[in-house]
Amino acid sequence: MEVLRWLLGAELVVAGSAVLWREIVGNVFGLGSALLGMRRLVWAWPVGMIGNALLLTVFLGGVFATPQDRDLYGQAGRQVFFFAVSVYGWWNWSRSRRSGVNGEGVAVVPRWAGRRERLVLLALAVAGMAVAYPVLSALGSWGPLPDAWIFVGSLLATYGMARGYVEFWLIWIAVDAVGVPLLLKGGFYPSAAMYLLYGFFCAAGFISWLRTSRAYRRLPAGGSTYAEAIA
Repeated sequence: MEVLRWLLGAELVVAGSAVLWREIVGNVFGLGSALLGMRRLVWAWPVGMIGNALLLTVFLGGVFATPQDRDLYGQAGRQVFFFAVSVYGWWNWSRSRRSGVNGEGVAVVPRWAGRRERLVLLALAVAGMAVAYPVLSALGSWGPLPDAWIFVGSLLATYGMARGYVEFWLIWIAVDAVGVPLLLKGGFYPSAAMYLLYGFFCAAGFISWLRTSRAYRRLPAGGSTYAEAIA
C-alpha cells in the first residue's frame, strides 16, 4: 500500500514543472509493450495493460489532481478501450502461439491487411472521428479534435496489432504526429517525449514487421521454416 500511495502522489520537478512519476512509469510500461510487440511476444499485452491503468489516472487530471489539472477525455478513454482490446490481443496471440505458425511457435505472423480489411479500417476511422469529436467537445476535453484522432487512431492501431497487420505501425506514427504537439502544449512532457520516441520506434517496428512478412511470403507450403527463409 505504501508503494501504491507513493506511485499515486510522487512528483518529479523538471525545469521548474512538477511531473508525476506515474506518468513516467506508465509510459515506460507502454514502451515496454511496444518493444515486446515488435518481437511478437505475448507479454506485450499484459505489460501494456499496466501502463494503461496508470495513464488513465494521469489524463483525468481534474479527477486525480495532477499538476496539469486538465482532462483529456480522449486520452483517458483510450486507456479503457486499450485495456479491452488488449484482452482480445492477448487471447488471439496466445492462441496463435499455442497452435504454432510454420512450426516456429510465434504469437503472430505479420501481414498486410487485405483490401476489404483496409476499407473496414477506413470506415471505422471516419465513423470514429464523427462520433468522438462531438462527444469530446461536449465533455469539455482540452483539444477535442486532435484528442479525438489520438483516441480513434490508437484503437485502430491496437486492433491492427492484435490482427497482425503491418499497417498498424503506420497508424501509430500518424497518432504520434498529432500527439506530440498536443501533449507539449498541455504540459504533459513525459508523455510528449515518449510519443516522440514512439514515432522513431514505430518506424523501426514497421521495417521489422515488413521484412518478416516478406520472409513468410517466401515460405513454400509445408516447406522451410521462417529462420531458413531469412537466412
